[in-house]
Amino acid sequence: MPPNFQNTVVLFMLVIQLFEPSSSTANQDKRISAFLNGDFIIGALFPVHLPPSSTKQPVASLGIKCGKVRELYGIQRVEVTFQTLDRINKDPNLLPNLTLGVEIRDECWYAPVALQQSIELIRDAITPVSSYLDTCHNLTGGQLTGEAGQRGPLIGVVGPGSSSVALQVQNLLQLFHMPQVGYSTTSRDLSDKSRFNYFMRVVPSDYYQAQVMLDIVRHYGWTYVSAVNTDENYGQSGIQAFRELAEEVDVCIAREDSILSKASDESFNKVILNLKQDPKAFVVVCFCEGFTIRGLLKATRRLNMTNHFLFLGSDGWADRNDVTEEYEEEAWGGLSIRIHSPRVNSFDNYYCSLRPNNNTRNPWFQEFWESQFNCSLDGHPEIPTTTESSTVNKTDSRKLCSGEERLLDNYAQDPKLSFVIKAIYTFAHALHDMQQDKCGNGTTGLCEKLLPFNGSMFKSYLMNVSFEYDEEIIEFDENGDPPGRYDIMNYQKLENGTFAYVQVGNWHNKSLSWTRPVQFGKSTIVKSVCAEECPKGHYKNVQQGGKDKRCCWVCVPCPSGEILNEEGESCDRCPLGSVPDERKQTCLRLPIEHMQWWNTQAIVAMIFASLGFLSTLFAFLVFVKYNNTPVVKSSTKELCYIILAGMTVSHASIFAILAKPSEVSCALSRFLPGMSFAMIYAAVLTKTNRIARILAGSKKRFPTRKPLFMSATAQVVITCFLVAIEIFISGGMLHFQVPTTIHVYSTKKTLLECDTSPEAIVVPLAFDFFLIILCTLYAVKTRNVPENFNEAKFIGFAMYTTCVIWIAFVPIYYGSESKVITLCMCVTLSALVIWVFLFVPKLYIILIKPERNNRALFTTSKSIRCHIGSRVASAVSNKSSTNSWKDSTTSGRENLPPQKRTMSCQTGSELLQVLLNPKALMEPYTTTTNSCTLPKITERDCCEADNCQVKKIIIELPDNPVY
Repeated sequence: MPPNFQNTVVLFMLVIQLFEPSSSTANQDKRISAFLNGDFIIGALFPVHLPPSSTKQPVASLGIKCGKVRELYGIQRVEVTFQTLDRINKDPNLLPNLTLGVEIRDECWYAPVALQQSIELIRDAITPVSSYLDTCHNLTGGQLTGEAGQRGPLIGVVGPGSSSVALQVQNLLQLFHMPQVGYSTTSRDLSDKSRFNYFMRVVPSDYYQAQVMLDIVRHYGWTYVSAVNTDENYGQSGIQAFRELAEEVDVCIAREDSILSKASDESFNKVILNLKQDPKAFVVVCFCEGFTIRGLLKATRRLNMTNHFLFLGSDGWADRNDVTEEYEEEAWGGLSIRIHSPRVNSFDNYYCSLRPNNNTRNPWFQEFWESQFNCSLDGHPEIPTTTESSTVNKTDSRKLCSGEERLLDNYAQDPKLSFVIKAIYTFAHALHDMQQDKCGNGTTGLCEKLLPFNGSMFKSYLMNVSFEYDEEIIEFDENGDPPGRYDIMNYQKLENGTFAYVQVGNWHNKSLSWTRPVQFGKSTIVKSVCAEECPKGHYKNVQQGGKDKRCCWVCVPCPSGEILNEEGESCDRCPLGSVPDERKQTCLRLPIEHMQWWNTQAIVAMIFASLGFLSTLFAFLVFVKYNNTPVVKSSTKELCYIILAGMTVSHASIFAILAKPSEVSCALSRFLPGMSFAMIYAAVLTKTNRIARILAGSKKRFPTRKPLFMSATAQVVITCFLVAIEIFISGGMLHFQVPTTIHVYSTKKTLLECDTSPEAIVVPLAFDFFLIILCTLYAVKTRNVPENFNEAKFIGFAMYTTCVIWIAFVPIYYGSESKVITLCMCVTLSALVIWVFLFVPKLYIILIKPERNNRALFTTSKSIRCHIGSRVASAVSNKSSTNSWKDSTTSGRENLPPQKRTMSCQTGSELLQVLLNPKALMEPYTTTTNSCTLPKITERDCCEADNCQVKKIIIELPDNPVY
């Protein structure tokens, strides 16, 4: 049968018994109670005796026999209650002219007994006085004091000590609107006012205790622990609170078990063996009552597992010697929680002064005295047999007690005495507040408004009470709970070899502090983890297997470029432009780099650009000096100066490309190369186009008109127009793609570069490539021009080389990271190629071969265009078939008379002179020559340019030539 159901049945039977006539129970066993009369009565339930050794006793008869009498938790609590009431009743400032009484009953730390005694408290409170007095003959003289015939109303109950028992007692008391104040009940279930509306306590809730235990676990880094709890409300609610808090901070519970305090040895063995299955969980969190801890210690000895676990116990263990007695080695190093309870110094002298003959208020004191000193009191009256301990009889073989035995020997003060005092003072102060409020401020004594006593109203005064005790403010929250304050106890082995509890720390206001070193048994360092912390730069790969396995992991190194995140369960990639440090904990910003002037690549580019500057300047100076020489004039000097200017801009653009990227430098690096090439190749295209047109005109049999745009001015205008097109294209690209800077990230550095798209490079240069292609086509077309037009051949060589350079540029620029140096070298080499092929030959003639710098060498030397008469034409036509100039002329005179028509032919000027005057060949051998009879030759340019290479020759033949 489930315990809760059994307790419910007991409660039901007891309620029925409550309303039975008192005569029906007159013959039943009557339990002893201590009664101190007063104007108002406080009920008290203390575990004066140990629980029954067997829980299978019949309940219906309520003839349950409890165990041995207890000094701690029993007798001392009874005596401190009397001492406290004496102090209150003597205090003129607290409850003036009112007295508090008490009725104390033994609950044996056992729910059925506690419920029975609660029924007795309530029945005594509602039983008429006369009936009550009729039953007093069964009580000893010390059980009833005060004026006979007058009993104060029961205003509330202190206790019982166990949380599970208090839950059931509260279910009964709240039916009668009876407030209850707990002095050692810590279950957090009792904070639920919807279920336990009339319950308060002066000890903190187990919720705080669970937080203390968790703080200790976290302090030592124990992330993998086992959990055991007493299988009743105290342990269940406490371990549930610990489980919830642990889950929030990633403390895992490896193994979990529950057991009753009075379970068999075999059951405790099973619990220990269950915990042993996970050896990594060395720490065992035990939310247990004291005897549950003791059962676990016994099991470790039986299984030869002493110090195999480290127990962390709740306040059920605290500093109780009865838990560790005879099992000190097994408990060595254990930690326990004790609710902070200051020692009651005034109690020691009071308690030690008690003797059986002067302590008649406590009906259990003589029984305790005999048990404590193993003696027999002469004349000890018979009392109802309600305990398993043998009462003294006339045949008792024990020695007689002298009455002078010393309680101070082996004396230890109950740690819960201060809580008993606080509970009684809570009732006293609340009643005082109610008296002053209802009867009027300054009222003394009892007034009619306090009667009949209203328990519901009194509960509100209890909830709002506030007073000071031992330099501590006692007050309650909305759940009837006080703030939490705990002492951390450690079971240590002292230097003399004995064992004792030592306070090593405290917990107050959610703060854990340590005051003394902690012993962990034979171990110096305690580890209770499923997996060791990962080294730096490794993340936790949590193993699968449920929420309680989240503390078990495998350490995996973070990949390159990633750092460990704050949780340590994964790695995060560093932002662009940063790299992990050596420990892979933080990301370090990479230095921002750009092309520096002192870089090797920049130095090489600047050397070539400087050489280009010098060579261009040199050519410019030479051309300026020899500006009017045939070489300069024949090469269209205006276009040459434009080419030299474009070359200068090309070399200057290298420095813009190498400069630190900015909006200005990026704009110049995109604009200058395209414009410089446009200046160079537009001028070259104009040159080649002019030569091609001249060549095409020379091949016509009958030229009709002079070619257009052959003047220097026209050539310059055409060149400028082409350059303007490039400027428009480059400017448009700068408008649509505004020059900015970007960071280009790599694994080891961050580069500051211009944000230049492929279109921003290709589009401005596309027009230059178009000009280069046209120049190359014209160079191919004019490759067979007459010898004096050999500049076209050099233009062809320059264009072929330029095409090779830019064909190689495209894959190198877009296929490598050295884009800056690639662009620089292509720009400067293109300019140098033009300088080498177009200007070096001219500089060679001007400076090295000045004799060739004459007009004759830059006019037609082999062929010119001319118009001649029929006679000359006949002579020319017959020239190739004759062997002598003389025969030629004779034949022309006899057979071909002069005609009026003319013909066009290609001939040399020297040959023309000979043809027109054959006798000139014989002039050195003749005496005279009549110049008047010679042909007249007139020569003039066919065009207006200074370097016109086509001549128009007019030949006037004499009427009477002389041969």
